[in-house]
Amino acid sequence: MSLTRSEWREREQAHQERADSLTAAHRDRARRGEKHPVWDFLFTYYSYKPSRLRRWHPGAGIELEDAVERRAWRWYSPGTTDGGAVPDAQVFADEKPELAALVERMLRRTASRPGQFGCFGLHEWAMVYRADELRHPVPLRLGQDGTDRVVESHELRCTHFDAFRFFTPEAVPRNRRALSRDDQPLLEQPGCLHAGMDLYKWALKLGPLVPGELLLDAFEFARDIRLLDMQAAPYDLAAWGVEPVAIESVEGKAEYVRRQRAFADRGAALRWRLLDSWLGATAPVS
Repeated sequence: MSLTRSEWREREQAHQERADSLTAAHRDRARRGEKHPVWDFLFTYYSYKPSRLRRWHPGAGIELEDAVERRAWRWYSPGTTDGGAVPDAQVFADEKPELAALVERMLRRTASRPGQFGCFGLHEWAMVYRADELRHPVPLRLGQDGTDRVVESHELRCTHFDAFRFFTPEAVPRNRRALSRDDQPLLEQPGCLHAGMDLYKWALKLGPLVPGELLLDAFEFARDIRLLDMQAAPYDLAAWGVEPVAIESVEGKAEYVRRQRAFADRGAALRWRLLDSWLGATAPVS
């Protein structure tokens, strides 16, 4: 498949306009030197600047006609048309074999497992359990003692290493099992909010092999999940207009699980779109 220059330039412009709209509030805050305890995460934890979101690519194997300027771009190859350029999955695999294997393993193995929905977002509570200092300059909704009691009255069931690694030392042994980086491909599961947000990370790591429209869908998905992640957290975010999901209550747990399941369904579709746009959805797990 190929796109004429007028076709791909039109898609590129639409992509840039959508990306600018998605990042406008963050860029405005950055110009003012203003921090936000919810949304900065999307640009600090993942450490990708808004400019990365603006760069549109067609996806692996889609040739851009009359795009000689892109032949020098990373993981592009000359196309079959005069001046054509195409994102090349094989070039990526040859240059980054370990990354290619990891991304495929994480996407496929996570997609193959049933979701787990009994964690209730307690990973954020475990990060401040019996803490002398808070990770964010935001007060705790139930105070320190109340927060600690919530942790102590539940079993921690976190399956995501990049959340677990921020647990306080006192919270670590309370988790159902110890987690490690090496075990992450074995334990990641689609019910986890952070596994869903990480689809944005994997999309960015694949660079031009992922269509720009899919990249922005993954960013929007991470943004939507981030809101629930912080609504269910122990912080009092009323000053930022964030209504809590009180997971310490029966009603709060039910709301959290309902929304968690909906995110798992959205994430499943995105996971397969990433695999399909990159290398088709039939290659075996390595």
